[in-house]
Amino acid sequence: MLDALKAFLAELGGGGAAGRAYGDDDYRLAAAALLVHVAAADGETDAAERQRLRDTLAQRFGLDAAATLELIRRAEASDRDAVDFYQFTSVLKRALDDDGRRRIVEMMWEIACADGEIHEFEDNTIWRVAELLGVSSRDRVLLRQQVAAETAAGKSGDSGAAGADPAKSQNS
Repeated sequence: MLDALKAFLAELGGGGAAGRAYGDDDYRLAAAALLVHVAAADGETDAAERQRLRDTLAQRFGLDAAATLELIRRAEASDRDAVDFYQFTSVLKRALDDDGRRRIVEMMWEIACADGEIHEFEDNTIWRVAELLGVSSRDRVLLRQQVAAETAAGKSGDSGAAGADPAKSQNS
């Protein structure tokens, strides 16, 4: 578990395993599948959600454009084949500590907020995943408020704040 946490932190910092294949036990694939599911939860994935998905995965996992697109392709296939969220959340629970799991919920909110509105299916999906990850209701709601405020600030002209990676600034 310590090795998985070290790898996660290294990837958040932009180093490491960007070229590694995405296996079923790779927490990046599990996280990406959940993000893909949130993006499509309202019945459509618009251009803003697709762009935010690419940006979020590239920034958070230190991936180049080709690796990001491959991860999304694999995540879409995993999401299509999934029966429930457990197969993804169980990987994430094994690989990540509490802060890492909260970051996954934060990433989900970033995708849900990308199109300017949070659909009830997106909200419900994030609630269920947060429960499975052991992220408290309080933290889930605070993360929603934080991401919504950052998204609103970004749309009103403060594009630097919305694109910043909170996980990287916490590691400084």
